Amino acid sequence: MKRIFLFLFLSLTTCLLNDLHAQTSFKVKGVVVNELNKTPIPFATLIVINKETSENITGTTTADDGSFEITINSSNISLEIRYIGFETKVIPEVLFSSNIANLGKIGIYEGHTLEEVNIRAEKSTTEFKLDRRVFNVGRDLSSTGMGALELLNNVPSVNINIEGEISLRGSSGVQVLIDGKPSIIADDPSNSLSSITADMIESVEVITNPSAKYDAEGTSGIINIILKKNKKKGLNGSISLNTGTPHNHSMGLSINKRSEKFNLFAQLGAGYKERIYDNENSNQNLEDNTTINSISTEYRNENYYNLVLGTDYEINELNIITLSGNFTYEIEDMPSKTYFSSYEENTLISEWNRNETTDATNPKWQYELQYKKDFKDHKDHDLLFSALGRYFGKDQESEFEVLPTFGDSEFENQQTETEFQQQDFTLKLDYTKPISENSTLETGTQYVINDVGNDFTVRDWDFTNEDWVTDSDLTNNFEYNQKVLGIYATGSYEYASWGVKAGLRLENTNLNTLLIDTDEGNEENYTDFFPSAHISYKFNQEISMQGGYSKRIFRPRLWDLNPFFNIRNDYNYRVGNPDLKPEYTDSFELTSIFIIPKASINASIYHRYTNDVVERITYFEDNVSITKPENIGTNNTTGVELNAKYSPWNWFSLNSDFNFSYFDRKGELDGENFDFIGRSWTTRMTGKLKLPAEFEVELTGNFQSAYKTVQGETSQNTYADFGLRKKIANGKVVISLSATDIFNSRIREVTISQPTYYVYSKRQRGRIITLGVSYGFGKGEAMTYSGGGRR
Repeated sequence: MKRIFLFLFLSLTTCLLNDLHAQTSFKVKGVVVNELNKTPIPFATLIVINKETSENITGTTTADDGSFEITINSSNISLEIRYIGFETKVIPEVLFSSNIANLGKIGIYEGHTLEEVNIRAEKSTTEFKLDRRVFNVGRDLSSTGMGALELLNNVPSVNINIEGEISLRGSSGVQVLIDGKPSIIADDPSNSLSSITADMIESVEVITNPSAKYDAEGTSGIINIILKKNKKKGLNGSISLNTGTPHNHSMGLSINKRSEKFNLFAQLGAGYKERIYDNENSNQNLEDNTTINSISTEYRNENYYNLVLGTDYEINELNIITLSGNFTYEIEDMPSKTYFSSYEENTLISEWNRNETTDATNPKWQYELQYKKDFKDHKDHDLLFSALGRYFGKDQESEFEVLPTFGDSEFENQQTETEFQQQDFTLKLDYTKPISENSTLETGTQYVINDVGNDFTVRDWDFTNEDWVTDSDLTNNFEYNQKVLGIYATGSYEYASWGVKAGLRLENTNLNTLLIDTDEGNEENYTDFFPSAHISYKFNQEISMQGGYSKRIFRPRLWDLNPFFNIRNDYNYRVGNPDLKPEYTDSFELTSIFIIPKASINASIYHRYTNDVVERITYFEDNVSITKPENIGTNNTTGVELNAKYSPWNWFSLNSDFNFSYFDRKGELDGENFDFIGRSWTTRMTGKLKLPAEFEVELTGNFQSAYKTVQGETSQNTYADFGLRKKIANGKVVISLSATDIFNSRIREVTISQPTYYVYSKRQRGRIITLGVSYGFGKGEAMTYSGGGRR
């Protein structure tokens, strides 16, 4: 199978190389400045135009120092430079010497007309760098009302299941960063990432083989969410209102005030969300032919309030300080109703209802101090220090009332109380030094402290004394403290058509857990080396290749280690394992990028080898299924991934992603063999259509195949999303309509089939429709704010 993948991949690469290798490259470079004061202009847009056809060939934006460099295949071009608030400048003829045109400093004048050119990309695009892919976020129609978690589902290689769990190329163990740093809202993405909204995101970096510069956490790679940094001077902002069904109502305000020395930014959001989940479960004991069935409806209702404040202070042109913070407060109401039925030999024995009322409050805050020092000798020579603090708390109370409806079985009413606190501190120092025009050295250190406590109490109702009594078997206070010290160094060399980067990271982990009531503790202390290597080669403007290797780690977290569980469904539990060990992955990949007229294709083959694989194993006793993480053997995964974009006309584009993986699992636990071979594949296709009268339509289809698990199978999944947008007043006002899972078909079914028992579960969230209107003022863009709520 591996040889077939490699043969197909090399054949495709060779064919395209033969067709395109003969084209000549030309380079255009220069610096865009303000004509009056000669200061550089960052993020100005440059468009290269074919003089014969008048069609746009390519484009780019200037760097922080106003510089740019473009490589093209034609010398018969003109150049157009645009920047909001400035007059458009056209260079009608570009002269080349030895295939290079150095335009030097290009001055542009500030404009005085009311009309401005909106240069923000309407479509999301993907670009490739030495060790990552960058998904630049455009105004995608289906992003109306989206949080970051939903937006990630549009990013190539990334998949979000109905539970909100993130996977990369079909594998979990993904580390999510915000602006290259850990964040409290990324620790539990399924619950917190919607506090970042689609309009706040500039780009998403997908790093399947991270360099040694990054924390080694995350066996399948890193997803780095880059937030917008508004460079427009003056007062800018936007305001939005959303409403939808199920209840999804929010308002958001974003303001940015920028001067020569200060950049002040603030975002305020509030709203109410309702999410409804329908569940079915069946536990069958095949030895005595008894069955417990349950059907439930869960509600996650939430009021949320979100505030972000921050400032950048430019001490001088070489030194800048950033101080920022955000606060989120959530009020949750999560009722559920579950109908149970018990059978013996297919005969109904008893029925009962179990009604839950749950209330919770979740305060979250984060603060960061960052200092960056640039050096005069080179624009990329800098020192960056950051100190980050995070806190997440949960105060939750639940009550479960049991109402028998048939039979004479006895059941207990129960209460639970949770006090959860998580505090994280990160100190980081990074130094980047260009050694020459082509080579760069990076080095740095990071120290991370995670301090978590979970005080969980269960009470049973005593009918004799008519009082609540603490259940000592289910009650405990679990403490988790982890410290990770990392040191790294990387070196890179990039020439005209090729580049190479290699590095090594050393991490020491010290982990302590303690069950306070039973005084059961566990301590782990280990040191690991994490090498990385990347290479790239650019044959011409149309064809590039990248290769990469990295070693990664997945460290068990609080919920993986805590042996106590939530009793929402007292026949299906999930518990942690205090003895769980970390898993390690060696990851290899080879990628080709093809850019042809009106289309681009990215083709990859990859291989991952993981040992001490963490698998969730289900145990069965007295018709109760208990799922627990265990370290089981190894996993070899080999896969092929294709990403393609085709734009035959200006009014239509098509994007598609395809991923196929073949995996070979080997392992044994308590004398039971878990060896098996499996396959899975996913695909996604998005069509975008521009209509008259400034209307735009977007339709996305998604499919994930069924795949084997260590004990059973997960079903296939098919669903579609829809978006419609109308722009008014030159784009300052935007009215949007989006529908997620328009056919109500996104259903997750999991079966566990063993010789003595069978467990089935089904979960469905349902269709979500959102209508939004937004208005941008100053030089701000119209936005769609979805608020700071949980999913």
